[in-house]
Amino acid sequence: MVYIPSGTFMMGSPENEEKRNSNESPQHLVKITGFYMSKYPITQKQYQIIMGNNPVNFKGENKPVEQVYWKDAVNFCKQLSERTRKQHRLPSEAEWEYACRAGTINPFYFGESITTDLANYNGKNIYASESRGQYREQTTEVGIFPPNAFGLYDMHGNVWEWCADPWHYNYKNAPIDGSVYSTEKSDKYRVLRGGSWFYNPFGVRTALRGRGNASIRNHTYGFRIVSLVL
Repeated sequence: MVYIPSGTFMMGSPENEEKRNSNESPQHLVKITGFYMSKYPITQKQYQIIMGNNPVNFKGENKPVEQVYWKDAVNFCKQLSERTRKQHRLPSEAEWEYACRAGTINPFYFGESITTDLANYNGKNIYASESRGQYREQTTEVGIFPPNAFGLYDMHGNVWEWCADPWHYNYKNAPIDGSVYSTEKSDKYRVLRGGSWFYNPFGVRTALRGRGNASIRNHTYGFRIVSLVL
């Protein structure tokens, strides 16, 4: 677990960000209270230890677990909390974006562009001025690409990461304290962040939001966890 310090940030993307989506608006200032976040997406080895099974398509104990329902991720947090007697949970969408940005305001925590030397995504396409790169067509082991300034790895690409929030089509009336945007919205769809090995570079931007059916397994869906105590 890595400590993510308290702070404020502008959540969402500016109107001039290349290939932005309207659901990344309106940009709004959010105040975050410090928390701990797992350094990597939860790995297959970790998931196997806690849950007793490994549902993945791409085997490898140090690769991220995938093919997990949203409730699988919630249950992992519950069981881990019971074992450690410390509360673990999925991050709110605001916590996730704040942690990914790590003080940056660019499309990626690397800057204005990204390459497949920096993250695992579909490098057949380009985002800005970078060259085309690899399309690995599967997950990679966690921690092999450079971390952000908070020391978090694989925030761009590899696997989508479930967040606690139900899906909303924009940030209208979103909370500004980093909490889960929870209203009367259906629990059928939950927020995913970070993109995956399958996505083009514009789809692994920091502000990019994914909508995932909470009851569907997918070989691009994984998660990481947060806690308020170490």
